[in-house]
This record gives sequence, structure tokens and C-alpha cells, in this order.
Amino acid sequence: MIKEDQKVRFAVVGCGHIGKRHATMVQRNDEAELIAMVDVRPKSECGMENFEGVPFFNSIEELLASDLEYDVVNICTPNGLHSDQAKMAIENGNHVVCEKPMGLSKDGCESVIYHALQHSQQVFGVMQNRYSPPSVWIKDVIERKLLGEIFMVQLNCYWNRDDRYYKKGGWKGTKELDGGTLFTQFSHFIDIMYWLFGDIDNIQGKFADFTHEHSTDFEDSGFVSFDFIKGGMGSLNYSTAIWDTNLESSMTIIGSKGSVKIGGQYMNVIEKCHIENYEMPELPPSNPANDYGTYKGSAANHHYIIENVVDALKRRKKPTTNALEGLKVVEIIERIYSVRNKQEIK
Repeated sequence: MIKEDQKVRFAVVGCGHIGKRHATMVQRNDEAELIAMVDVRPKSECGMENFEGVPFFNSIEELLASDLEYDVVNICTPNGLHSDQAKMAIENGNHVVCEKPMGLSKDGCESVIYHALQHSQQVFGVMQNRYSPPSVWIKDVIERKLLGEIFMVQLNCYWNRDDRYYKKGGWKGTKELDGGTLFTQFSHFIDIMYWLFGDIDNIQGKFADFTHEHSTDFEDSGFVSFDFIKGGMGSLNYSTAIWDTNLESSMTIIGSKGSVKIGGQYMNVIEKCHIENYEMPELPPSNPANDYGTYKGSAANHHYIIENVVDALKRRKKPTTNALEGLKVVEIIERIYSVRNKQEIK
């Protein structure tokens, strides 16, 4: 346990857009300290102007072999490296903050959890969309059963990811390191659905690759239908073939006592709330999306992640996304992709 008057010390592995955001949020937290950063590229190529003086290493192995002392390792590398690097940090005696997804297979995630239990370390999943005001609001609505019996849930995720995003020679778009559209682009929204409604079964789907034949190893679009184990049916419709810019990320919920639609580009706007004997409250504004220049990602809520890690390690709060929940999202995606793998992608 970290004492109340101690700073939580972080080492960030991976200095891309997300890794540097993690590092910046650590620096802005008064109870946190940035101890080290890691990337396989030379430091001069990583855009490290805002992190001068922070020790830099070219591999996680170099970091773990160093004499530096730190409490938490943030894994912000390509998806396919997450589970192995998380286990390395755990075996070194560190807690782990793992960017989504925790791994590209259920087996890999289970191995991370096993190591964490064996070494008494915590693993924090990064699902920052849980912190957005619409997500916090709808979680309360669902838990209070204000919508009554849930009949239908439709999740629509329509984003742009074109050649500005998939660079030749990069990891994005590869089967081994990216894993697929649902892992890299839309796992945040699958997490929200699981967080609200639980697990799914009876998965069916249709998949296509409209515009990414030469840039990715997998589909860019899909229609997926399923049943919720708790009751009701759902669908996930997604695509990264949207021309030029993101279109929407939305969730429509139909219940016996009302209907709700949360929309906008990043599921950040309450478009419809019609619930029996209920008046919609005014919500705080959502944070803007992460802006990476040529494309945009999910809401910029990573400061909440660092705050939650600090609070959890000082025994003030529970982790917002624990390792088992991270595993479940990966397992759901893996089961959807098992349906895809039985089909010929056209």
C-alpha cells in the first residue's frame, strides 16, 4: 500500500499519442510523479519536448533492469504487446495500467490476471468513456431500473480511418499488433454496453471490407446481432469506412418504461430521453475528443484514469475498470470475431 503522503510513481511504456497523454496526466496530478518513459524509437523521434529531464529507455526490458524505483507501469504500446508487457511489469513487482485492450485473446488476459494474483499487484484497464457525463448518467438510470425491462439496445459506431491513419510500415492494421477494428476503435463502446447490460450470447454477424483492402488485415465494417443473457436483444453496427471524418458513436435503448438515445460523434450527447415520470437533469459538459491532427479518438478523460489509480492504490476508492472487466470486453470481441472468421470477408 502507498502511504497517504507519498506520491504514486509512474513509468510510461510507449510514447505515441496515448502514451504521451498518460505521461502528461501524471505530470498534472499533484499526487503522482513521472519517473520514466520508454519507446523503441530514438528519443529524438518521439516528440519529447514536454518531458525533458525524464529518464528515457528504448525497451521495457531496459526499464525493468534499471535501478529506478516506480510503483506503476502504464502499458501504452501496440495492442498485441499489452498482455506480455503487463506480465513483465507485474513480475517486476509493479502495478499496471493497461490501455485497451488488455490483450488480443481471452487466454492472454487470463494470464495477466493470474500473474497479478500471484504477485499481489493491481491491473487497471483504461476505459475512459465510463467517465463521460452521459455514461455516468445512463449507468444510474439502468441501475435504478428507470427504463423498466430492457427490450432492445442498438450500438452504432461509424468512424473514419483511412490512409491518413494507416501508415505503411506501422503497426495499425496488422493482425498481430492491431488485432481488428473492434479492438482498436470500438472496444470503449463495447465496454460501455457490457458495463450497462452484461454479457451476450447467440452472436450472429455479417462483415465486409469496403475501403481497407490494401491497408489492413481485417474487416472495416460489420452488422452484429445478439441476445443479452439478462434479457433483451442487441445489435452492434460499425464501420471505419466513413468518408473523411467520424460520423457518430451512438447507443439507443428501448425499455418497457421509456427510450433513450445517446449520440454525437463520441456518445457524448443525450439526443433523446423519454422515460415515464422522469425529468432529464442537466448534465455537465463532456470533455472534447482526443485530437490527433488527422483523426480524432474518444473523449479526453485520461486524467480520471490517473486519479482513480492514485485513489485506489491509497485505498480511497475501487478501480473503475478492473482486470476482469477488461478481460470480458476482449472475450466478447473474440467471440464476435469467431463468427467473422467462419465467413468469407467480401
